[in-house]
Amino acid sequence: MGGGALVGVAGFARALEEAGFPVALDSTHGYVRALREVDASDPTQVYWAGRATLCRDPDEIPRYDLAFEAWFGGDLPVVTRTTGQQQRTATVAALTSPTGSDTGGDDSPRLQVAADDTEILRHRDIAELTPAERAHLDEMLTLLKPRPPRRPAARLRPSRRGTVDPRRTLRAMLAAGGETVRPARHRRTTRPRRVVLLIDVSGSMSPYADALLRFAHVVTRSNPSGTEVFSLGTRMTRLSRALRARDPERALAAASHTVPDWAGGTRLGDTLRAFLDRWGRRGIARGAVVVIFSDGWERGDTSLLAEQMAQLRRLAHAVLWVNPHAGADGYEPIQSGISAALPHLDRLLAGHSLATLEELLKEVHRA
Repeated sequence: MGGGALVGVAGFARALEEAGFPVALDSTHGYVRALREVDASDPTQVYWAGRATLCRDPDEIPRYDLAFEAWFGGDLPVVTRTTGQQQRTATVAALTSPTGSDTGGDDSPRLQVAADDTEILRHRDIAELTPAERAHLDEMLTLLKPRPPRRPAARLRPSRRGTVDPRRTLRAMLAAGGETVRPARHRRTTRPRRVVLLIDVSGSMSPYADALLRFAHVVTRSNPSGTEVFSLGTRMTRLSRALRARDPERALAAASHTVPDWAGGTRLGDTLRAFLDRWGRRGIARGAVVVIFSDGWERGDTSLLAEQMAQLRRLAHAVLWVNPHAGADGYEPIQSGISAALPHLDRLLAGHSLATLEELLKEVHRA
């Protein structure tokens, strides 16, 4: 490998670091050694050499793909799985300049364009995205890092602040020969609070359903034992087990096969009553943070919805309602379902973009 190629490798490594990708020195050396064993003029071999030596975790692959395409340009190689799954091509939205030319100069303009496009996409309405932008959004959703809300636990642990621990204080005094010592203190530990996601999959929510299920998959994978997911439509369906699969495509395929009323009507009152009777009162909703994703269009009895929301509010620690239309200018909560549920909500939030979903994660953690 010539000096110019080594400079290109070093520049790509810097581009990865500026994109937030952790690059260890030994990984860079391994990449250089791997490139000496392959044809450096073949983009496919260069791609796989870097992916094999620089990526240490499957979660780092989407960020590596973005940086590779921004630096080298062109399409990413096709990823073929040998486990019987359908062959997929890694799809990334265009992150280069309109001309698509590669000058081989400073990487800052390319990274700036990539950052600008990504920031714009974060605030775009999901329903208005092109197929390529949706594919890019799917990759960005996998990079979310949800933090579950916390609740006090019964167990106590030593702490610098808190109430005095009599036993530890007495043992310290005995060890000191009866002399006075600084009191030992302890306080309650915390544990994750359960999060329940109720996702409307009716026809009016179809433009957002796929992205919301992917979002639910990310939340479920971050805390599998403390997250429950249900679909809302003409009936209630539990999706928690399907969304615990590691691969997002397999999880969404399993969830879509589980839901019998996809893109149908909406009977929020009836489905919430079914949720409370079968799962909510038996413990799933008690003390949980419940998040309802719906535009609020109700085909059933709104008084029934108001009654069930009041019961849910008494059981749950917090109830949040996420409406994709709430982010529009001049929005008023006049839909029949929203009007009935509004008095029993802690917060009404927008959920039409990646940025609003990130804000939702903060609200859930603060709850």
